[in-house]
Amino acid sequence: MAWCPDCERYLTPPTLSSEGACPDCGEQVEHPTERQVEHPTERGEPDVERIPWHFWLAVGAAVVYLVWRVVQGAALLL
Repeated sequence: MAWCPDCERYLTPPTLSSEGACPDCGEQVEHPTERQVEHPTERGEPDVERIPWHFWLAVGAAVVYLVWRVVQGAALLL
């Protein structure tokens, strides 16, 4: 998708003018291959991908479920 830096929004190809400019401000837009993507280490951040919180929530729920099933299985044996 094209990005207009002046309007700060993404534009789909049908919304661009025939010259490839933003329909609102008329400026040329940047295409993904032209835009430089800044790497996290260039911003001074550590190069570590963070695991989303909802993944850990799912892992915790699975652990609680499995522990409960072990308790049920032990109750059947006794």
